[in-house]
Amino acid sequence: MPNIAVNGYSHYYKWITASGLSEPSGKPVLVFIHGWGGSLRYWESTAIALSSQFDCLLYDMRGFGRSRQPADSSAQSVEAGYELETYAKDLAALLDALKLQRVYLNAHSTGSSIAVFFLNLYPERVERAILTCSGIFEYDKKSFDAFHKFGGYVVKFRPRWLYGLPFMDKLFMQRFLHRPIAREIGQAFLEDFLMADQAAAIGTMMTAVSKKAAEVMPQEFSQLTLPTLLISGEHDVIIPAELGRRAAVLNEKIKHVVMPNTAHFPMLEDPETYLQQVKEFLGVSAPASV
Repeated sequence: MPNIAVNGYSHYYKWITASGLSEPSGKPVLVFIHGWGGSLRYWESTAIALSSQFDCLLYDMRGFGRSRQPADSSAQSVEAGYELETYAKDLAALLDALKLQRVYLNAHSTGSSIAVFFLNLYPERVERAILTCSGIFEYDKKSFDAFHKFGGYVVKFRPRWLYGLPFMDKLFMQRFLHRPIAREIGQAFLEDFLMADQAAAIGTMMTAVSKKAAEVMPQEFSQLTLPTLLISGEHDVIIPAELGRRAAVLNEKIKHVVMPNTAHFPMLEDPETYLQQVKEFLGVSAPASV
C-alpha cells in the first residue's frame, strides 16, 4: 500500500493511469482532493475517465481514509492542527515527496477551500484548477454554532455497526444527492465517514465553517491568479450554487458553471456533463465516459 510520510502523517496515495501502472507515465498530472468525511475513493471513476489524457494522483488527506498519524511520530515532526492552510501545506509536501513540480488540480467541497489556499500559496505549482462545490459563506454566529454543535454530536456518535444496517448508505447520502449514484460509492463514502479520525473530522468542520473562513475566503478567491473552473450543483443544499456565484464574481479568472439536476456530487450524479465541462476547461477534446 503506497504511503508517504508528510508533516508527521502517513499519507495514502494512488496513481490512476491509462496503462494501469501505479506510477506516472509522463503525462500532465491531475491531482484530486476529496472533501470532508470522504477519501480518494469517490474520485476514482472520474480519474479513470480522464486517465487517457492525465496521470491522475489521488490521496487521502490527514485524518481521513487511510492517512493516519504514525504511532511513533514525534511532536517535532508533526505540523499540528486542522487549518485549511495546514492541509494546503500537506499537499505541497506530498508533491515534493513525489517530485512533482507543476500539476493540475481538481478539488471537491472542503477540499476546494484547501485548494484555494494552495493556489495562492503556491501559484507556480499549478496550471489550472477545478473547484467542485465551493463558495463563500456569510457568517451567522447562531447558525454556525448550531451547525458545530450538531456536527460534533454526529461525529462523536459513529458506531461501526451503522455500516451493516440495510439501506443506511442511501439514508446517509440522501442529503448530498439529487440523483442516485452507484450504491458501492455511497457505501464507500459511509464507511470513510465512520472511519475518519475524530479530531480531524471535528477540526476540519470547525475551520472550514467558521467566522475566520467567512472573512478570509472572499480575499482568497479574489486573489486567485490562475484559470479556475468552479462547478456547482443546481440543487446542492450543502454548498448552494449561489455561494459559488458569490465567489466567481470576485475574480475574472473564475468561470462558474451550474450543473442542472445535480447536488453535492455532480461528478457522480451526472458524470457525462461533468466530464464535458472539465475537458473543455482543460483543453481536452477526446471523449470519455465513466
